[in-house]
Amino acid sequence: MDANSATGTSPRSFLFLQGPIGPFFSRLAQRLAAAGHAVHRINFHGGDRLFWRLPGAVDFRGDEAGWPAFLCEHLGRWCITDLVLFGDCRPMHRAALAAAAEHKLPAHVFEEGYLRPNWITLERGGVNGNSVLPRDPQYYRVAGQSAPRREEAPVASSFARRAFEDVLYHTAMALTRNHFRGYRTHRPWHPYVDYAHAAGRFLRRPFVKGYTAALSERLAAQPQPYFVFPLQLDADTQIRHHSVFRRMRPAIEHVIASFARHAPGDALLSVTEHPLETGVAGLKLIVDRCATDAGVRSRVVYFEGGTPDRLLRGSRGVITVNSTIGVRALSWGLPVATLGQAVYALPGLTHQGTVDKFWRHAAPPDPSLFAAFRRVLVTRTQINGGFYSDSAISMAVREAAGRLQQEPALEESVRPRTSRFDPDLLLPPTATAL
Repeated sequence: MDANSATGTSPRSFLFLQGPIGPFFSRLAQRLAAAGHAVHRINFHGGDRLFWRLPGAVDFRGDEAGWPAFLCEHLGRWCITDLVLFGDCRPMHRAALAAAAEHKLPAHVFEEGYLRPNWITLERGGVNGNSVLPRDPQYYRVAGQSAPRREEAPVASSFARRAFEDVLYHTAMALTRNHFRGYRTHRPWHPYVDYAHAAGRFLRRPFVKGYTAALSERLAAQPQPYFVFPLQLDADTQIRHHSVFRRMRPAIEHVIASFARHAPGDALLSVTEHPLETGVAGLKLIVDRCATDAGVRSRVVYFEGGTPDRLLRGSRGVITVNSTIGVRALSWGLPVATLGQAVYALPGLTHQGTVDKFWRHAAPPDPSLFAAFRRVLVTRTQINGGFYSDSAISMAVREAAGRLQQEPALEESVRPRTSRFDPDLLLPPTATAL
């Protein structure tokens, strides 16, 4: 009995586009090929080539305007049945998803996990703001009753490996730019600009880590109430495509101005950096200026290096655009306000009014609803594994290959999400969405 008979599937033809930096897509394709499926690949630049280990890949050397015709030609030539990609907001991927919808092909979208750090995301059609997960709390209350409780194995992750592979990837991109003349990165600035800033951060990292841990412990232990505002990367698609702000600066301006006007006079605001922040966007300077202009400089505390659990657990609530830290806060029963599109922004879980009212009327999530939501989220969208160590990739490849080999089927009675996203609710009249 062959592998396809064992899984009850017929041979399929998978087309892989850009994946996470590293060998994950290559190893996933190898597993699918070993199971009897056809696998194909289109490279957009030398970095894509570098980590692909299977034969038969083709290069797309044209520009964005010529991409849809090139893609459709190869969808037909290779008799593609499934599209596989990482991130649904890259320009080439947006066009590919539109083509998949037109040809009625399932598109499997990978992304970093909604639940960190032991999970990655795999959804059909789109992720984050493009997810088709329902927005009806009652759906989760019902579906959560039958959703299985999955064990969560710890996942190893190497920051050094992640950084090394990132440098290799973008160096290969730079070295082959004459061959791939039409490619334009989705990133707002050159990766080497990030590297130059990150080098200084890396040298300070041991000192910052100790200082941040001591400061978070001191803040959490004192009686003065405080809120946490975790920043996201300025280039993150969650900010640029799934929020009204488009950049972190207007989000910072909005939150600090609201805090100054409406938070209790004795409350503090802890603004925490994303752990991969390099400093290119100058977010600390923006926070300092906004706090000074709003007259609350002494009540705003800035943290480099991430959001410590101790700090988060001791807070009165979390204000976020759409960070996955919101899910972590909900798991601990903390009130959460979201300012953008997030899969967890449901009535009964997160604050549904304006952020102005959150400071004094923050309510904790319904624990039974969160438990049901998490079970459904894990069952439908999460894979136990990761991208940044051999063991994590092996775990993720096993489960992802099994899921990809299931016969395509319509989702069970699920309509596309409708957003409650109303810019007039989120932004005061003086705010500007850049």
